[in-house]
Amino acid sequence: MLQSFDSKNTDLLVNINGQLVHRDQAAISPFDSAVQGGDAVWEGLRLYQGRIFALQQHLARLHSSAKALAFDDIPSTAKITAEIKRTLAANNMTDGVHIRLTLSRGVKVTSGMDPRLNQTGPTLIILAEHKPPVYDKSGLSLITSSIRRFPPDCLDPKIHHANLLQSILAKIEANHAGADDALMLDYQGFIAETNATHVFIVHAGTVYTPHTHACPEGVTRTTVLRLCREHQIEHQIKNLSLTELYRSDEVFCTGTMGEIVPIANVDGRPIGDGNYPMTSRMGELYSQCTASEGERVV
Repeated sequence: MLQSFDSKNTDLLVNINGQLVHRDQAAISPFDSAVQGGDAVWEGLRLYQGRIFALQQHLARLHSSAKALAFDDIPSTAKITAEIKRTLAANNMTDGVHIRLTLSRGVKVTSGMDPRLNQTGPTLIILAEHKPPVYDKSGLSLITSSIRRFPPDCLDPKIHHANLLQSILAKIEANHAGADDALMLDYQGFIAETNATHVFIVHAGTVYTPHTHACPEGVTRTTVLRLCREHQIEHQIKNLSLTELYRSDEVFCTGTMGEIVPIANVDGRPIGDGNYPMTSRMGELYSQCTASEGERVV
């Protein structure tokens, strides 16, 4: 699975601290904390027919992550929402759009790690692209990565930070193995997530997903669990081993970028019998949510 350039994005206008500039002229300072040390937080949003699904949940997580990193002068939800609206309007976007929000600690007065060198406030970047869900809905292949997810005492995954080297290293392993993505374990050997998405398994009609000890508190993950409650689908949050995944009936992954997608095989082993009734049902319920919920922005 390799994303490709979409010609509809040739003349995108990118919003950097309120300035709308052509993608080819967009730039941030080499003294910006995102460049200096990956010192930034981020969110991915998706626009459906003029509405952004779960916008407030995403912005709350962005604010929470920035607060945990002790950012100064964090932009308000209202300000960020207003800038998103400006960006979408400038690009004439109404549907089928993925929005990447990045908030860095800002520009430093001189190169260095110390946050006290940041004296001008955060940098807000809004990148909106024409981009449908990126995964093949017929089923993905995964390999188990050798890269482990950090526990909270190393780097708390509840901080949705922009230092994605763990994920990139895992993705490199998947690429070399000819797989779509990599399954990542925690330090105890339990399933955490993939390099890009949360993981659910289905066994005997019950939907299971790991705790968030070693993975982010996913917005799409939370929506799936809500849908299970609302539609009386048996579900449980628990530690899950590779053995439980290998012998499951279905496995699916969730995320804003790709929505809900079945996993066809893991480490070369087929999952179930190749049918995905629960995954299909969850996908349909999720589509109903994105069609009827969300905050109108255009």
